[in-house]
This record gives sequence, structure tokens and C-alpha cells, in this order.
Amino acid sequence: MDKLSKAQKDEIATSLAALCLYDGGEAVTSASINTILDATNNEVEAFYPVIFSNFLKPEKIASLISSPGAGGGGGGGGGGGDSGGAAEEEKVEEEKVEEEEIDMGGGMDMFGGDEGGGDY
Repeated sequence: MDKLSKAQKDEIATSLAALCLYDGGEAVTSASINTILDATNNEVEAFYPVIFSNFLKPEKIASLISSPGAGGGGGGGGGGGDSGGAAEEEKVEEEKVEEEEIDMGGGMDMFGGDEGGGDY
């Protein structure tokens, strides 16, 4: 926490106050956020509780909590659905791969000599 800027600390304190109110079933208002901040001896810029109370409505908080993050890697696989089509598609894909394999013989290895006649 020591490496955070004042603005970052203000944002974290205000966010946690809003989460406390939401978790306790209370209305998330700027006055209630200020009450939590005062009770926990946190002093933040006056605009933070106003911004957070306008943005963090109960529906928004619920959606933020239920989604684990915005960035991150790819999501999990798709839903179960019809597995028969997937198996058929996989067979077609395997056939295409087999057709694309070409014998690259040519009689030379990568060092310019005959195949199979190297020192190895």
C-alpha cells in the first residue's frame, strides 16, 4: 500500500466502502460512503464518494462481482450443446490435415548432402 499514490488509495478506500454498503444491504450513496470512510479514518477527495455512488448502483456492483475481470485470457470453452456435430467436424479436420501432408523427399538433407548418409 505504501507504493500507491494518494489517488489510488482514495479509489480503493471508496470502492471498499461501497462494497461494504452493498454487502450489508444498505443504499450506496455518497453520504453513506462518507460515513464508512469517516468511521475507518480514511480521508479521500470529496468527489470520490459522489462519483462512486453515481456509478456503483446495486445492479452494477452485482455484475462487477460476478464477472472476474475485464482483461485476462480467453474464456472457457463453449456450452455443452450438441456434441455429435463437433465429432463430425473433428473428423473432417483430421482428413484435411492428412491430405496436406506432402512427401518432401528431394534427395537432400538440410546440409546439402544425401538423405540418410550423414555422420549421425
